Amino acid sequence: MKTSPSQVVLLLASLLCTVAIAAAQEPPARTEAPAATPALPSPPVLPPMAWEAPPLEPFTATYQALYKGKEAGDAIMRVTNTGGSQWRVDMQVVGRRGFASVLGLNLEQSTVFEKQGTTYVPLSQSTVRKGLFLGKKVTGTYNWQAGTAQWTGDLKKERTQPIPLQAGDQSALLINLAIMRDARPGAQMHYRYVDVGRVRQHDYQAAPDTENVQVGELSYNALRVYRTNGGNDETILWVANGVPTPVRILQREDGEDRIDLRLIEYQGV
Repeated sequence: MKTSPSQVVLLLASLLCTVAIAAAQEPPARTEAPAATPALPSPPVLPPMAWEAPPLEPFTATYQALYKGKEAGDAIMRVTNTGGSQWRVDMQVVGRRGFASVLGLNLEQSTVFEKQGTTYVPLSQSTVRKGLFLGKKVTGTYNWQAGTAQWTGDLKKERTQPIPLQAGDQSALLINLAIMRDARPGAQMHYRYVDVGRVRQHDYQAAPDTENVQVGELSYNALRVYRTNGGNDETILWVANGVPTPVRILQREDGEDRIDLRLIEYQGV
């Protein structure tokens, strides 16, 4: 379940050279110029870290959900193949403790999409948010023939207007899957977010190397991927080599942790 890229230890040996100067009997020995010290060999170039993007396959992942640093509930991310090249990704976050449910930490999102080569093309999207004092349901359609996306439901009027589509547009959930596909040490990733009547540019940067991430009793060598243009709203994901879903997803606001999802189990289907 957890992967640990092998570490390579390189030993460099220095070469020492000595030169003996023979002395003639007659005339007196002539002083020779010291031999030039040979240059040390250049250190070998380390190969780039081997990184294997997980294939798109059905799975169910269970996360522990924390709200502002305190345990608040759980979350399930599920990817299913609905037939042929069509897929569906779902995320359900359920607040079970404290004020988490009151504040709206009860969220269901889904995106139906088509896999075209290595590209994920959204077809429809829905969001349902539940809480004691609020409730919201929104559905959207990506009409690629008409070249527009449009949402209906509990939205402001300006967010129900058609949005012109561009190739590569992604929903929020599809960005998570795209990062799993595209992340490499040091990589930069750029996505156009089109979801719930809004358009935003999402730019991400992967760290140059992995770091140890402790999630419950499990430990991962994971790659930190963070959004670089979110302003005060930060999104950070940790991606482990070969694992099909982020091992941790952290959303921060104004420098403080807000929603923190930590992987505790995943199963392939």
